[in-house]
Amino acid sequence: MNLLFVCSENRLRSPTGEEVFSAYEGINSIGCGTNSDAETVVSGDLIEWADVVFVMEKTHRNKVSKKFKDLLKSKKLVCLEIPDNYDRMDPVLVRILENRVSKHIRLQ
Repeated sequence: MNLLFVCSENRLRSPTGEEVFSAYEGINSIGCGTNSDAETVVSGDLIEWADVVFVMEKTHRNKVSKKFKDLLKSKKLVCLEIPDNYDRMDPVLVRILENRVSKHIRLQ
C-alpha cells in the first residue's frame, strides 16, 4: 500500500509520516508539501502513485483537491487535522499519526 503524506513545507509533519509508516511491512510512504519551496512538492505523479493521500490540515486538503481534482477521483483523501505544532519525529506527533492513520488503513 502506498501512502502519501502532505503538509506545507515537507520538513516536519509529512516527513515524520513517511518515516513512521515506511517501517511497516507492506507499506510505502512518501512525504511532500503544498508550498512551492517544499523539500518535495506534491505532484500529479505522487497523487497517482498513492493509494491513500493523508493531508495534515484542511488548507492542504483544499489545495490538493483543487489542483488534482481529476486524479483524486479514485483515491481516498483523508484530513488528519494535525496542526503545525510539532518537531520532526516528535513522539507525540508519532502517536497522533499512528492513531489517526490506523483508523483508515490496516497496519500490520
